[in-house]
Amino acid sequence: MEIRPVMPADLNQLMEIDGTIETTDFLFIEQSGHGADTRWTLHPRPLRQKQTASNRLGEDQWFTIRQIVSGADEGMVLMADHQQLPVALMAAQPRSQRNILQILDLRVDYDFRRQGLGSALLFGVIQQAREKGHRAVAASADSNNIPAVQLLLKCGFELCGLDTHRHSNHDLVKETVSLFFYASLD
Repeated sequence: MEIRPVMPADLNQLMEIDGTIETTDFLFIEQSGHGADTRWTLHPRPLRQKQTASNRLGEDQWFTIRQIVSGADEGMVLMADHQQLPVALMAAQPRSQRNILQILDLRVDYDFRRQGLGSALLFGVIQQAREKGHRAVAASADSNNIPAVQLLLKCGFELCGLDTHRHSNHDLVKETVSLFFYASLD
């Protein structure tokens, strides 16, 4: 297994990475108070049944990855390959106004999980961010993607905020609240 930058010749194979999300838990988000006195509490809770979502690479993500790999845009795209096939992908772009490196996508093929590939890719992006002088690496995950949340926390990211209206006006009810994480580098 090798972790390396994605080359233009690799692009056609990246869509084959099976990013299926599978979980038996979610983070229940509880709101209390009103206005500036609003407080949020997160509680892990079991789902009634195991949740499986396909999690295909979106068109916007795919476009940005192609732009970075072709050199038309700033950023980095790393992949892990096994026997000449991509099994993990990580894309990130600098956000110069905030001096951070923003993770756009991180996925490990379903058949290659629990082997340290996600952690290796995260530590690779953290190292790159340090070398470039960024103050932090930022990432986001939805509250119903417990495996992503656990990986970010395990790799030293801190939960720093949430957005209850990012996907719809009913994210709290749908249990898909967006969570924001930072790994500070100073």
